[in-house]
Amino acid sequence: MEPVYLFKLIDQQKSWLSTRQSLVAQNVANVNTPGYKALDTLPFARVMERSALEMAGADPLHMRPSPTETMAAAVKPAEGWETTISGNTVSPEQEMIKAGEIRGAFTLDTNLVRSFHNMWIAVVRS
Repeated sequence: MEPVYLFKLIDQQKSWLSTRQSLVAQNVANVNTPGYKALDTLPFARVMERSALEMAGADPLHMRPSPTETMAAAVKPAEGWETTISGNTVSPEQEMIKAGEIRGAFTLDTNLVRSFHNMWIAVVRS
């Protein structure tokens, strides 16, 4: 089992959350655009699975690792609740729910970093 680097993981999740927040804002901005298809990111766990490091071969005859996806490439069409007559798949209610989830995740990440920072300060002072 390899070590878990908490701060690196939180940084990666914040990057993913920023990407998702941008997509939600883009969806809301295009709520009345005819034919616009709502976008969302892959779940964070799937992004992490796809971006895991793989062993590289030193010999040209070794098997090559498959290319990894980045978080920016992990954009997919969102599963909309409804499609309007104009073909637009953005649901304002669904986008607001996603925005709330993003805010909650950012808050959780910030509180985790603050807690670990306070623990480090307590260890240094003792």
